[in-house]
Amino acid sequence: MNELLSKINQTLFFPNKVTINNLTEEKESTAYDACRFEINGLKIISRNAKITPKKSGQFVTCWKRSEQGITQPFQDTDSVDLLVINVQSDQRLGQFVFPKSILIEKGIISSTTKGGKRGLRVYPSWDDPTSKQAIQTQKWQLQYFINLSDHTDYNSNQAPSFYLYTKKA
Repeated sequence: MNELLSKINQTLFFPNKVTINNLTEEKESTAYDACRFEINGLKIISRNAKITPKKSGQFVTCWKRSEQGITQPFQDTDSVDLLVINVQSDQRLGQFVFPKSILIEKGIISSTTKGGKRGLRVYPSWDDPTSKQAIQTQKWQLQYFINLSDHTDYNSNQAPSFYLYTKKA
């Protein structure tokens, strides 16, 4: 388990009796500490976002390699329920927990109607984006964000609910 996910495990999962199962590190996207695991039977893809020098927010890749060796966005047919993006800045710590359905709706996971994306920028609550598009993106993303920086800012009884989305058949 990478260092950032380990911090989140100690801060969020362990105190709330949430257990990570079947953790496997991915060979691709090692720069983003790519891994997969399960919580409560949900299949989760995890990445650590990175701060970039010229833009607000943090960037993360979210792609897979096709059988032909070409990178491509995740697809709506892939066996994944949540994309988890861990963020850290100085002493701040947080996690985005995006359900597959919102990633399809926002065009991040490809579907028959949208091509998908190989990466995205996330905007934690402590970031102050200035462009109109970044502000709109932050607005919807914060609905799926857990701020773990100050335990008084997040309700430990609500945080695990991000991991209780019901699977669609």
